Amino acid sequence: MRQLPPVGLGTMGLDGPTGVTAIKTAIELGYRHLDTAQIYDNEEVVGAAVEQSPTARNELTIATKVWADSLPPEQVFNTTTESAAKLGVETIDLLYVHRPIDTYDPETTLPAFEQLVDEGLVSNVGLSNFTIEEIETAHNVLSSPISAHQTELHPLFYQPALIDHAREHNYTVVGYSPLAGGAVFELPTLVEIAEKHESTPAAVSIAWLTEKENVVVIPKATSKTHLRANIEAKSLELDPEDVAAIESIEAERELFAE
Repeated sequence: MRQLPPVGLGTMGLDGPTGVTAIKTAIELGYRHLDTAQIYDNEEVVGAAVEQSPTARNELTIATKVWADSLPPEQVFNTTTESAAKLGVETIDLLYVHRPIDTYDPETTLPAFEQLVDEGLVSNVGLSNFTIEEIETAHNVLSSPISAHQTELHPLFYQPALIDHAREHNYTVVGYSPLAGGAVFELPTLVEIAEKHESTPAAVSIAWLTEKENVVVIPKATSKTHLRANIEAKSLELDPEDVAAIESIEAERELFAE
């Protein structure tokens, strides 16, 4: 899989004409990684934005996820075919198992994903919201490499063991909710670091994560101002003491627990 850019676009909640406009604006600003999911019910919105954008399809990485109630092989095939049609693409660049729950069975679900790769409907297989143990099990079942693991990642829910595992096994961590649902704006540590760099807590959080060699993030935004600020945040250079301060925050808040 091509290297994912440091900052992509999370699209959960981007619906209707407003969603299409936001995604088109993101592409215009340079976003090249678009992330959606079957459960978001907005794959058609993403597809419409891609179709209306002058950016070539081969410059974009489009990712979606199969929800937990559709992970038996036949449903994997059917729902992924439907996703491709809604997205308006011949090939989905990255297809995730959204959560390893409900109908998920590594011995049957993962071979179905690989068959989609063999058939050309999918280019790369990813996992989402897995533990290290669950990733190891998937690794043992899959005959091809895991391309990415998507997980909640922000200053209030930092998972260094998962990042280390990804580095050791050569796959990308895709961090969602990097702004902790807006909570970063109220974290004294991030506010102080932002003031020091004449920046914002959002930019600090994004820069902190994207400085890590195998981590990318997919914040959601709708306004042009916020979309531009998020993608430009990767250029902010934090000092070692800034990183240490962020990683010493003890409060923990997982926004999307199972």
